[in-house]
Amino acid sequence: MNSREKLEIVCAKAWPAVVEEPLGEWTLRWADGFTGRANSALAVGDPGRPVPDALEAVCDFAHAHGIPPAVQVLEDSELEREVASAGWREQVEHAAGHQVSVLTGPLQSGPSPDAEVLDQATPEWWALAENTTEPSTAQWHVVTTGKVGYGVVLADGVTAGAVRGAIVDGWLHVGRLAVAPEFRRRGLATTVLNALADWGRAHGAEKWVLQVAVGNTGALALYSALGCSEHHRYRYWGPAPRTCEDRQS
Repeated sequence: MNSREKLEIVCAKAWPAVVEEPLGEWTLRWADGFTGRANSALAVGDPGRPVPDALEAVCDFAHAHGIPPAVQVLEDSELEREVASAGWREQVEHAAGHQVSVLTGPLQSGPSPDAEVLDQATPEWWALAENTTEPSTAQWHVVTTGKVGYGVVLADGVTAGAVRGAIVDGWLHVGRLAVAPEFRRRGLATTVLNALADWGRAHGAEKWVLQVAVGNTGALALYSALGCSEHHRYRYWGPAPRTCEDRQS
């Protein structure tokens, strides 16, 4: 595998689906609809069969698990061109943005007053980062599996910012960054990320990796200021009408 594919494997390990089944070097994933990453086939490497046949297997898996068929594919790769040739299309309706920038950069130190990284997510963390205090079984699995830290920063005595970090193969994977609307523009996002960077370094990480929708210009600017740059992009693809029939119905 090339460096882009290897980094996608790292990111997938940091955001594990409830069900993961190999398809050659691809991975079929299900997490009860919680996030596109955990409910699409990670299409990197060799699926062990012709791409049209592999996409049929993606369809069968998706139908069996009650989710829309989708593949996560490296942008402008030969595999993406094969997916397009098989009659699939860019999944532009993907709610969080179908085109994603994968950013990397060295962990940087900085001030982190009133911020810490917890071993367990608090109800306040869940409410801010996931908009729930009662996560589903799938949410709980995806968010809590692995070596994970939950960054929080306080302001006016309440949890004003939250972020998730996961350690995988020397990388600190960052996700679910959120700052409550009434506390924005105070630098709290940078503060809680500084605390997370210190935590990651203490657990053996040297760099961080982030997956950000290309339309999220605010997040891209924030991470750029922290020394991150684009490593590569991926896109979600889904079947065009009548290219992914449910053969089990």
